Amino acid sequence: MKKLRAALLFAGLSVGAVSRAEAGAWTQTDGTTQVILGATYSGASASFDSSGVPDKPISFSKLWSSIWAEYGWNDDLTLIVSPEFATARTAAPTTSAMRASDFAYGAGVRYRLVDSFGVLSLQAMVKSAGAFDMSVAVDDKSGEQGELRLLYGTNFTLFHHNGFFDAEVAERWIAGARPNETPVDLTLGFHVTHRDLVLIQSFNVIAGGDARPPYTYYRSHKLEFSWVTELGHGISVQTGSFFSPAGQNALDEKGVTLSLWVTF
Repeated sequence: MKKLRAALLFAGLSVGAVSRAEAGAWTQTDGTTQVILGATYSGASASFDSSGVPDKPISFSKLWSSIWAEYGWNDDLTLIVSPEFATARTAAPTTSAMRASDFAYGAGVRYRLVDSFGVLSLQAMVKSAGAFDMSVAVDDKSGEQGELRLLYGTNFTLFHHNGFFDAEVAERWIAGARPNETPVDLTLGFHVTHRDLVLIQSFNVIAGGDARPPYTYYRSHKLEFSWVTELGHGISVQTGSFFSPAGQNALDEKGVTLSLWVTF
């Protein structure tokens, strides 16, 4: 049971980090910097079992914060750094609470392949393992990961208002006992006013079949609704909430998020 709760705690910390509102498939223009400061608080009172039924009681809470920074090296190439910090607590009905917290960082690049039918980009990232990666407790060399992501974005106009759609699929290779993952993220954005943007986002993570104990196959699905308001001078604020409509061997997680976007 302790190893199972450790795996659930890790899963909540790793696949539960949603609402990273980066530029999607679009690259930053030459010399432009965008920094997104984000914080998410979430919790769960149940987890999805191996059949996808959220009937396994658990007490879980998490505070996750991050900085997502992009710099346009040129119009086609964007450099990315992303430090983050997470702290979480979990407990089962008949066992004592477990706590975990620590820092991790990531870095990478996004390259625009074509922009003749929307924008198609390729993104490569590497990420360190924080001590909150619970696989560290069961494997001596675990947690570091590399990711290759294909991104497609396109703009549209509806009722004289601008919008966009972004679709991303990635393969994530992870050292240690934890399985590799396939993330699939979808974003629909619509400007209800010149300064106000509504975002509907779907974040999905599907584990590979290479898990080693205490990990097993899992999938996590989260749906987020948020509102972004431009304050002027390159500053915007995003507020939102999310929930888990489905899952398997993962937390039935709900949460709220707040982000500050700065572009200069």
